[in-house]
Amino acid sequence: MPDPIFAHPRLAPIYDAFDGERDDLTTYLDIADELGASHVLDLGCGTGSLAVLLVERGFAVTGVDPAEASLEVARAKDPDGKVTWLHGDAGALPALDADLAVMTANVAQVFLTDDDWARTLRGIHAALRPGGHLAFETRRPARKAWQDWAADPAHVVLDVAGVGPVEQWREVTSVDLPLVSFRHTYRFHADGTVLTSDSTLRFRDRDEVESTLAANGFRVLEVRDAPDRPGREFVFFAERTT
Repeated sequence: MPDPIFAHPRLAPIYDAFDGERDDLTTYLDIADELGASHVLDLGCGTGSLAVLLVERGFAVTGVDPAEASLEVARAKDPDGKVTWLHGDAGALPALDADLAVMTANVAQVFLTDDDWARTLRGIHAALRPGGHLAFETRRPARKAWQDWAADPAHVVLDVAGVGPVEQWREVTSVDLPLVSFRHTYRFHADGTVLTSDSTLRFRDRDEVESTLAANGFRVLEVRDAPDRPGREFVFFAERTT
């Protein structure tokens, strides 16, 4: 089940405001260009920020997400219906014959169990054409991002269009490696409503990710640094081999 930050009807529409500039998406636009891809699968597309950029560049795009509230926001960004939006997850993907599948931001880390992660990779494998590619990022465990999160309890207040002032803060609630849990809290100043969203990410090291890719029909071509966050993330670039 997706976290409330993506699935709640009052939280999904304000997600983009607090997510800020998405410089990280340039990496995936460049990879799609580099490969000469025609059809891109954006798994965990959320509010559709990358999918819309891709379709504007002329790619055929399928965006998939388990949170209907986020997909409603995404569809509003795509009034002409150029993106194919699917409500679901990787395990229920049809054979799309896609050239490239991507998972941006924290998507690859929300699969907490070995079974869920393997199921996701198998679903992506089935959705790609033979020789298709998979690109995704994951935070480097050694960088210990959760320490930065815990050290920054500041409250941020944004005036969100159509909503009014909304206050957000974050706290780390559990560190039980490889799992790290945290909570976002939102206060809507217009009516005083307070909503929380609890999330957990799994921090996999490079060897673990590479071995699970190999076990599920992928060959790692390259592990890159994230240009917008050097030294903090791995960007995996793999090819479907079977």
